[in-house]
Amino acid sequence: MSALKVYAYDGCDTCRKALAFLKQRQIAHQVIPIREQPPTLAELQAMLERYDGNLRKLFNTSGLDYKALNIKDALPGMTPKQALELLARNGRLVKRPFVVGKGIGVVGFDAAAWDKLF
Repeated sequence: MSALKVYAYDGCDTCRKALAFLKQRQIAHQVIPIREQPPTLAELQAMLERYDGNLRKLFNTSGLDYKALNIKDALPGMTPKQALELLARNGRLVKRPFVVGKGIGVVGFDAAAWDKLF
């Protein structure tokens, strides 16, 4: 089993591009369905630290659940713990792909940034 975990959604074009990037470069990884199995609280906390405490970076701000739950307005009033617990319960709210591994933590896909990372 690979140490690199990629939380992704099959219906997400960005996830498909990210997975193709990894496959093309023969980077071993494990794909985890983000909607069914969101990242753990520990993984979310580690990612939050990588993004200097910017909670918004961890949210799928273009997602239907984000908009339906009015997270944009609710987020400023949430504690980091509350926000991370919400993300851990609802994988649809998590920005994807969500990639964690030894020394690696990144959300979203940008080919140029991934070239430098991997």
